[in-house]
Amino acid sequence: MGNLLETSTRSLNEGTRPAFGGLTGNSLGFAISFVSTTGFLLFGYDQGLMSGIITAPEFNAEIPETKENSTIQGFVTAIYEVGCLAGAIFILCMGDRMGRRYSIMLGAIVMILGTIIQVCTFYTKGSGALAQFVVGRIITGIGNGMNTSSIPTYQAECSKTKNRGLLICIEGGTIAFGTLISYWLNFGVSYTNSDVVWRFPIAFQILFALIIFIGMMFLPESPRWLLSKDRDIEGTYVIAALQAQSIDAEETNIEKRVILDSMAASTIGKTRFRDLLTNGKTQHFRRMLLGASSQLMQQVGGCNAVIYYFPILFEKSIGESRHMSLVMGGVNMIVYSAFATVSWFIIEKAGRRKLFLWGTVGQMVSMIITFACLIPGTPSAAKGAAAGLFMYIASFGATWLPLPWLYPAEINPLRTRGKANAVSTITNWLFNFLIVMITPIMIDRIGWGTYLFFGAMNACFLPIIFFFYPETKMRSLEEIDFIFAKGFTEQKSYVRAAKELPMMAGNGAAIENMMIQYGFAEPTRGESSETVSATGRISATDAKLE
Repeated sequence: MGNLLETSTRSLNEGTRPAFGGLTGNSLGFAISFVSTTGFLLFGYDQGLMSGIITAPEFNAEIPETKENSTIQGFVTAIYEVGCLAGAIFILCMGDRMGRRYSIMLGAIVMILGTIIQVCTFYTKGSGALAQFVVGRIITGIGNGMNTSSIPTYQAECSKTKNRGLLICIEGGTIAFGTLISYWLNFGVSYTNSDVVWRFPIAFQILFALIIFIGMMFLPESPRWLLSKDRDIEGTYVIAALQAQSIDAEETNIEKRVILDSMAASTIGKTRFRDLLTNGKTQHFRRMLLGASSQLMQQVGGCNAVIYYFPILFEKSIGESRHMSLVMGGVNMIVYSAFATVSWFIIEKAGRRKLFLWGTVGQMVSMIITFACLIPGTPSAAKGAAAGLFMYIASFGATWLPLPWLYPAEINPLRTRGKANAVSTITNWLFNFLIVMITPIMIDRIGWGTYLFFGAMNACFLPIIFFFYPETKMRSLEEIDFIFAKGFTEQKSYVRAAKELPMMAGNGAAIENMMIQYGFAEPTRGESSETVSATGRISATDAKLE
């Protein structure tokens, strides 16, 4: 964090409110959210980038192997996911050592490097243009994998309880806007009839990556990560800056004690891979599975079968011309982006469970409509299939697009959050690659059965979500630990435990008392455990009434 330690000490002596880049409190939180959101905007942009490039004559002329070769085209498109997978694995292994901030900055630099390699691809006989482009795609993917593994954790650890869900949902929603930008930018440059058709859209990624890198230079590290590394002064400094308080303010000290108690409860230290497999009151393994399963279900529910191949689905399954399919693909992205904003307004009211369930039902019904309308094989029935695809992308954008990025970042405890969130992202990219590779084959071999398969998969999600996914809305990250401690100690469903646990509304004193009640912290001198336990219950109830 540069000279933060020196600055922190000076601010401590002067008694001033700490700031980063002149920002503190809500303005600092906004800056963190802006940079984080830009990372997911870039993620979405990359998702839609190759759809308008891979079959462009100018691109095929520069990389002849891709011309009218669906296998190579699919390979060039999907190899990006392999890079993303590698980047997520890198964060799994090194993320906790590097920290959230440096991981994001390194990810942005790697993406810029990969983009330059791609843009500088020129064909000459024996030049290996395809190999160079593929290497660039992989490197860019590595950077994106690093960012998508780190940003949700960073945002969650720097956010206030009341708006954490909203901010991470905004991040997830901007994936749709990034895809929208890439779709229509590709469409616009297609009229240049030069290599600008593909070089400019690829190079445009650098703008987003620079915003991320430069922005992170002025932003703080996660206070929870700093405290977990015994960097007490810096962690306190960041907490005070985020809360717009002085270093010695009561609010700053309470927040710091809550975080330290949570760390002590997890016996925080160097996180080992085997820590991911432990249970007990902290339920590390269960919580890792909950987060990773949400990413798995997002992919096998059919989202990228629609996003990546929407023009192909329209052309082959519904029978539209290529031009009309491309235009409808762009319109689909507008619908996608519009519905991606829905969760921003309802995430903290409806909660995570309801949105997961509503979205799953919407996706399942959409796939049923699509495959049923394709069975007759008539043009009029095919229009119903088109409506089904639009309904699917609307349901997905409003629910399943942001939720799998939010849920792992908040459901996992501090001790394993970095590694567990990386496991979730690895799961995303692994099944992303699988679906992108098999979807064209499924459409070719089983036709409407492709949509029946995805509809059936969504039906399988419903009981998993209903019985195993506890609600986390309006909970602090430390409160979520109590859900699993309560379920384990009282031998009850974690879904039920979440319903029964009183809301603490960010009440630091109530949270501290609850930590003592569940054995996560020691009672203060002069208090018996029975007294503290009772106090914890009263404080939590009072917080709920507030």
